[in-house]
Amino acid sequence: MNIITKKFDLGDGRMIEIETGKLAKQADGSAVVRMNDTMLLATVCSKKEVGEFVDFMPLTVDYQEKYAAMGKFPGGFFKREARPSEHEILIARLVDRALRPLFPDNFHAEVQVQITLISGDKDTMPDQLAALAAASALAVSDIPFNGPVSEVRVSYLDGKYVINTPLQDIERADLDLIVAATEENIMMVEGEMKEVSEDVMLNALKAAHEAIKIQCRAIAELTVEAGKTEKREYCHEVNDEELRQRVRDAVYQKCYDFSKQGIANKHQREEGFAAIKQEFVDANYTEETLTDEIKFMIDRYYHDTEREAMRDMVLAERTRLDGRQLEEIRPLWSEVSYLPSAHGSAIFTRGETQSLSTVTLGTKLDEQMIDGAVVEGTRRFLLHYNFPGFATGEVKGNRGLSRREVGHGHLAWRALKEVLPTETECPYTVRVVSDILESNGSSSMATVCAGCLALMDAGVKIRKPVAGIAMGLISKGDKWAVLSDILGDEDHLGDMDFKVCGTRDGITACQMDIKVDGLSYDVLAKALEQARQGRLHILDHIQSTIAEPREDYKPFVPRIVQIEIPKDFIGAVIGKGGEVIQKIQRETNSIVNIEEKGDLGVVDIAAVDKASIDAALKWIKDICTVPEVGQVYDAKVVSIVEFGAFLEFLPGKEGLMHISEYDYARTETLEGLINVGDMIQVKIIAIDEKNGKLKLSRKALLPKPEGYVEEERPRGPRRDGDHGPRRDGDRGPRRDGDHGPRRDGDHSPRRSGGNGERRH
Repeated sequence: MNIITKKFDLGDGRMIEIETGKLAKQADGSAVVRMNDTMLLATVCSKKEVGEFVDFMPLTVDYQEKYAAMGKFPGGFFKREARPSEHEILIARLVDRALRPLFPDNFHAEVQVQITLISGDKDTMPDQLAALAAASALAVSDIPFNGPVSEVRVSYLDGKYVINTPLQDIERADLDLIVAATEENIMMVEGEMKEVSEDVMLNALKAAHEAIKIQCRAIAELTVEAGKTEKREYCHEVNDEELRQRVRDAVYQKCYDFSKQGIANKHQREEGFAAIKQEFVDANYTEETLTDEIKFMIDRYYHDTEREAMRDMVLAERTRLDGRQLEEIRPLWSEVSYLPSAHGSAIFTRGETQSLSTVTLGTKLDEQMIDGAVVEGTRRFLLHYNFPGFATGEVKGNRGLSRREVGHGHLAWRALKEVLPTETECPYTVRVVSDILESNGSSSMATVCAGCLALMDAGVKIRKPVAGIAMGLISKGDKWAVLSDILGDEDHLGDMDFKVCGTRDGITACQMDIKVDGLSYDVLAKALEQARQGRLHILDHIQSTIAEPREDYKPFVPRIVQIEIPKDFIGAVIGKGGEVIQKIQRETNSIVNIEEKGDLGVVDIAAVDKASIDAALKWIKDICTVPEVGQVYDAKVVSIVEFGAFLEFLPGKEGLMHISEYDYARTETLEGLINVGDMIQVKIIAIDEKNGKLKLSRKALLPKPEGYVEEERPRGPRRDGDHGPRRDGDRGPRRDGDHGPRRDGDHSPRRSGGNGERRH
């Protein structure tokens, strides 16, 4: 067994180790990366042959977290790992975007990369190591790959840039980015910020790149030691260079001239370019001579020529495919409250890209539960992005959520979550749904804008409006052009897709994919500044549609009132088996949720009308009330006994009204005077210090008759051992167990033996 190990320092004493040759040796390449107790196993396998007429890179990247890695059982009925969670899909996408551009353009064999968390710790996030593990596995394989490449997390924390930030510090960082790069170039960026400046972000990229260079050198040394510097030979394309030249000569100028026309309609442009290609085919081939192989090569050569012509036109003419200037934003229009029944809704349209977004406000019970191997907890803000086929005029079946939809939704979620009010200010669970109805580039950024509008329409008091814009780049030699608000075609033909979201005061989220070598920081700085100007333009439009969040929620939105109760009363509000809280919800038509926080219980009460909330609120406050002598209540008769009646004056709280406390007139029996279920106003006249039992009186609230004198009377019949309270002046004979006269004024109840009241 030939085990090779490489170790390197992050610069602060924290070590990362790469190991190969011990696990998964039948894969084309495998490696284990370890930092602290977090360990990732990455494997890579590639087919030797390709399918007929394949001219793309069939790469699949999967990431999975084993629950055993954290000493946990998976949830669910089957108690085993199931399909990838959104968290795992997002990490797989980060790795995919780092690797995909580095495979040779003419390498088309299917490649599968699998990354598995096999050990974890609570302080070291695996996402910052996943691409390093995958690149290491590729480095020790014979699969052609223009690496090495790696990723790191960089955070801006307490005025410093921190690499591979400990989990406990990520939440309080002002900036949290995952950056992928080769030793020469940055390839991919994704992350969130707390309204940081463009300079802070640019310096974060520089700090991350320096750390990545160390990792790339370690991977290169690993390749040499593993003897994998020579990669496999392959031949995945059949080319006809004479045909390639003929296609270019025939269509280049036509494509260039057509690009200059500045046609804004996407379908018209597509039809125009398709007509140029068809003209070449018709002029040179018949149905008999146009074989599938020739048609396949013409499609490839035409695509390459069209791309070259469009790029050259932009660089030379400084205009865009749709006729815009480089920094010009497409026409904007938007509308709020389009959907009458939604809690909040908005349409945002930019050129030929349109999002219809809705906001739904729910209770604590609607929070999303996160139960991953590493990350667990709850989420009170959700954002979901949907991209149906009709948005691009395609016939495409709905086969469930795609990885692209997960990624685009997550980016918009990151952009908006920074400006949400606190849970105290907005106790709702908030869900934003963006349905893309048209798409021609930047649909995720349209989601940010439409989501912002819908939140304000719903009355959610966001701190500031947020907008997003996608930037592009076209470069050739020493010429380059930064494009604002890119089209789908410009994304496809360009060298960069740089999405930037933020407020007027700073950036809240970004995502960047770079497809060209040697992109300088000067170009990135220009792109960031141009993005800022575009963002301000879009924010002006957003605030012309709705200047600020609505003053109140819409009438049909459930209202939520939040109160705090002493921790000791949580059990009383819930009741045995949830009996009390279920009764409150049922009888007041409300939703009640209790969460323990420190020494308090935080209670959320939600209902569609104020009366229901008030009823539930009073009920809960009554349960948590500590009775005091002198307080007056409307009490319900629970039971009637010979010596009085037991009354419920607060939920779950009862006291005894002795028969002598019913009226000033002598009362021999309560039968016929009151019935079970009657409501009586009573006053607390005493609380037993030893057992907390309460003495209630109706008489104490009645006007005292003129000349009234307390009469002496014998005690009425009592329950066995009951020596309950007597009226003033009652010194009558007692039954067995009564221990003689009391001191003057002593009217307290006694247990058997003369020491207080007992109730059976």
